[in-house]
Amino acid sequence: MGILQGFSLAGRIALVTGGSGPLFGSSISEALAEAGATVVVASRSLDRNLNFAKELRGRGYDVLGMAVDITEPESIHRLHEQVLTTFGRLDVLVNSAVARVGGGLETQTVNDWIHSARGDMVGLFVICKSFLGDMVHQGKGSIINISSIYGVVANDPTLYLGTSMLQPPHYNFVKAGMVNFTRYLANYYGRQGVRANCISPGGYFDNQPEPFVEKYRERVPLGRMLGHEDIKGAIVFLASDASEYVTGINLMVDGGWTSL
Repeated sequence: MGILQGFSLAGRIALVTGGSGPLFGSSISEALAEAGATVVVASRSLDRNLNFAKELRGRGYDVLGMAVDITEPESIHRLHEQVLTTFGRLDVLVNSAVARVGGGLETQTVNDWIHSARGDMVGLFVICKSFLGDMVHQGKGSIINISSIYGVVANDPTLYLGTSMLQPPHYNFVKAGMVNFTRYLANYYGRQGVRANCISPGGYFDNQPEPFVEKYRERVPLGRMLGHEDIKGAIVFLASDASEYVTGINLMVDGGWTSL
């Protein structure tokens, strides 16, 4: 197998939760489609997923939209059934969806944390468990979980000075847990042909307040925030046979942030 052929995802079926999201989700879905995979984008907004899928099909890619609420196990089970009914298998599962909760430590409530736990912990567990059996049965599969630099290191409060931005504390909690859960999956299912890896991106540029952006650029060795194209190579690598001897890693795509 040639090196470029190893990166091809032609003939693969991939599912991306949060796959039509304006930040990481859409980048991930595009990358998998560009590499030749048939991609299912799934999140709570079926209309947004269908519209995004239609847009990518207009560019020549094979993309479908489906619905899922990661905070509801029954919704995940319905998605699992729909994917298996449509394709008969799943080759790549990318968990990018986040149960969003705002506010800082002083304002977040117990219910905020419970909501986050239902999606970012229970939802992650349910969707991985749902598709793991299928991957084990076919003897091959790749699970990619999207964590964050804030699952590895604590956030820097000085970045937010001069803005109204806050870093929700639950985010650090669930993203750190995701990294080690990925290692668990890698160790228990590697001998059955299933690889599990994590990607921890840095801050995505989303027109944040200029004081934040300037401080972030000064802090990161590559001198800029993460852009739309920057996560694509990592996703295709971990989804494809180019990484067939790679499992249990947390790949930092952070411009060098965590190297300091």
